[in-house]
Amino acid sequence: MRNRTILPEPLRGRAFLTTDVPPETLGRGRLLAPDVQRPSRGVRAIDLDFTAVHGRCEGYLPRMPAGQAFSHITAAQLYLIPLPPSLAYDQTLHVAVNERGQPPRVVGVVGHALGGIESRFRELDGFVVTDPVSTWCQLATHLTLYDLIAAGDYLVSGRVTDAGREPPLATIAELRAGVLRCARRRGAKNLREAIARVRTGVDSRPETWLRLILVDDGLPAPVVNEVIFDVNGRRLGKPDLAYPWARLLFEYEGDGHRIDKERFRRDITRREIFETDQWRVIRVVPDDVFTRQRAFLNRVRRVIAQQTSAKPQ
Repeated sequence: MRNRTILPEPLRGRAFLTTDVPPETLGRGRLLAPDVQRPSRGVRAIDLDFTAVHGRCEGYLPRMPAGQAFSHITAAQLYLIPLPPSLAYDQTLHVAVNERGQPPRVVGVVGHALGGIESRFRELDGFVVTDPVSTWCQLATHLTLYDLIAAGDYLVSGRVTDAGREPPLATIAELRAGVLRCARRRGAKNLREAIARVRTGVDSRPETWLRLILVDDGLPAPVVNEVIFDVNGRRLGKPDLAYPWARLLFEYEGDGHRIDKERFRRDITRREIFETDQWRVIRVVPDDVFTRQRAFLNRVRRVIAQQTSAKPQ
């Protein structure tokens, strides 16, 4: 069996049109070999990860003319906007065109025609995408109200990393202006309701949901991510949410808190510091927020009653 032609290094990790590769570099037969990917008709790729959004976008680039941008769910994935699992891992590409273009018609791609008020593009990670505000407005037809608010919280708060909080991608004023621009578009009602409840300083989608289910059950709005000090001014910590008037804290603990040993130990120490100062800590798990809200809210009300009826120590 003849050895296959070695794939040129410059072609690795990218996609290209078959017409852009001279026959003397890679012949037609070599382009049909199993180690050459075929993301779409007339396009080949080498060593791209199509399970990741960057790989899928890279695979579409050779067919992407000026005037097109990744939008909607795809843009949200590129911006790392928190999405429900069904959309966070969706592999469909969303591509928008401005008012002068025709939406693409490609397998695996959903094309969108944007009006002039929505044609705001920028570059991100080497890709042309709709800007953060336009992307958030586009999500109004894909997300529930709570998740649309969570996406807005993320944009105006900035992503939290091990190195600290990144700069926000938008301001509440900019989101509000986007809502006004889209007043006659689908999803306008969802946007109007969401913008009134977007908050800064939020760390995660579960935090947003937790805040919203408390308020929508008739409880006061909790304080979000504010540092708590004892009577001597010593810093105790910064809980996810708090009711200072009841000396009650909420700490959301996803699976990462359980799997990561160091994080698990820090959580215990952190909780004990608060409890030593007579704060009650409610540990919140995903089921409490997303699937068993009623039982959780009943528990919160019982704890509040206990906290507010107890005599000061």
